Amino acid sequence: MAQGRRIRIMVAKPGLDGHDRGARIIARAYRDAGFEVVYTGLHQTPEEIVEAAIQEDVDMIGLSSLAGAHKYLFIRTVELLREKGAEDIVVCGGGIIPEEDIPMLKEAGVKEIFTPGTPLGVIVEWVEQNVKPR
Repeated sequence: MAQGRRIRIMVAKPGLDGHDRGARIIARAYRDAGFEVVYTGLHQTPEEIVEAAIQEDVDMIGLSSLAGAHKYLFIRTVELLREKGAEDIVVCGGGIIPEEDIPMLKEAGVKEIFTPGTPLGVIVEWVEQNVKPR
């Protein structure tokens, strides 16, 4: 990791999805890798996530969705970041995301999608290579 401020990541659970075990595992992996981690908890709106991300001065938002609303929730989060002038905050996502939805999410501005079974080391390495402190 580069000298200076550590990478600061927000792990967020947008929508009505009440399953956060995976999000908590990812948050712990980020922490163990030396990143600063903020976890928003369950049932957050994209508006709440973006507002918290700006207030917490994060470098990346990791969204987790298992409930099938990822197309709206992930894209709305990216749109709100642009509207607020915070498009330099990297957005990635994970959870139960159908392969056919991934290109559309990336085209909308989600930088990467991690599906079930992705090794934690691969996810951490992607962050190290693609996210820089703002």
